[in-house]
Amino acid sequence: MKIIVNLDVMMAKRKISSTELSNKIGISKANLSILKNNKAKAIRFSTLEAICDVLDCQPGDILEYKTGGDS
Repeated sequence: MKIIVNLDVMMAKRKISSTELSNKIGISKANLSILKNNKAKAIRFSTLEAICDVLDCQPGDILEYKTGGDS
């Protein structure tokens, strides 16, 4: 089982850059990159809320649950 972060997809749909999003939500570009590349082990609800606010989306638009496989 695995949680997939589709942040890059939503950012492309909203035509927003990593720099712009990181500035608007108040996290570093490095931490945003970790989220975008599915390397994060956790996400704060306050960060998720800020992302959803800026991108005008729901958490389910960004997070996806996949089952099966070792990854």
